[in-house]
Amino acid sequence: MALTCSGDRTRGGGAASTTPGTDRMNLRAFAVVGPTGTGKSDLAIKLARSLGGEVVNADAMQLYRGMDIGTAKLPPAERGGVRHHLLDVLDVTEAASVAVYQREARRIIEELLAAGGVPVLAGGSGLYVRAVLDDLEFPGTDPQLRAQLEVELAQQGALVLHRRLHRIDPEAAGRILPSNGRRVVRALEVIGLTGRPFSAALPPPGPARYRAAVIGLDTDPAVLDTWVDARVDRMFTDGLVDEVRGLLCRGLRDGRTASRALGYQQVIAALDAGDDPACAAGPTAQATRRFVRRQRSWFRRDGRIRWLDCRDPDLLDAALCSAADG
Repeated sequence: MALTCSGDRTRGGGAASTTPGTDRMNLRAFAVVGPTGTGKSDLAIKLARSLGGEVVNADAMQLYRGMDIGTAKLPPAERGGVRHHLLDVLDVTEAASVAVYQREARRIIEELLAAGGVPVLAGGSGLYVRAVLDDLEFPGTDPQLRAQLEVELAQQGALVLHRRLHRIDPEAAGRILPSNGRRVVRALEVIGLTGRPFSAALPPPGPARYRAAVIGLDTDPAVLDTWVDARVDRMFTDGLVDEVRGLLCRGLRDGRTASRALGYQQVIAALDAGDDPACAAGPTAQATRRFVRRQRSWFRRDGRIRWLDCRDPDLLDAALCSAADG
């Protein structure tokens, strides 16, 4: 399914800062990245309102309709009148594709730039962000090889395939959780297709596709861990379990991507085991803290990012000044 944009049609306030028809490398885009729980969505909205821009989602799980509480998706009333793109564009049974996302996000960004708008990419899915900002090309797919690997995944389990990946590409195996069978299968597929390590498919950041200011939000790790725990507690209080139950009726269990989302997979596991699903809060918080560390590690490798403490009371001004300095 091709992704389509969704959201409020009202543009953010402020004058446009680019000129239609200018070469794409002379045009200005923004990206707000960093670990989960650092307030990327809020800053992206403020930037868009200040610059006459629109927000482009770069959180893989916010692509899914109905996955709202567990992904901390801002409801329309809290989007400040700023149009958001690439939210709620997939059913939970559909697999998210970074290559498809890349094509649709670039189309939206280039339409915005051509119209004199300012695109503000926001999210914590590192590969999705790089797919848009950099001239990355993704290896194709081989249906026969993919089918063979998925049969092996079903019969042998993700851990066995992960051990195989570790033998032939330890760097890639170190970046992929042993439980993430979908990513393990993709890595083995790319290796089979190209004859090269999967880790080689992702060169260092660049060359840049756009002249973009990339703002990174983070804070003291111990503080963020505390915030993550509180955030997970709120999700369960706000009805995450009921949200998962409703999505199971819409095929969530069959969704290769959506069913692996943090919080959702833990609630599904508790329901399947006959446990109180509220007990999934602890494992969800633990998994989220691990995910935050992986996000931090991913983004810290990108020297373009200008890091700000998300606790800065003048965060918007700091972001605008940081972008101007770049």
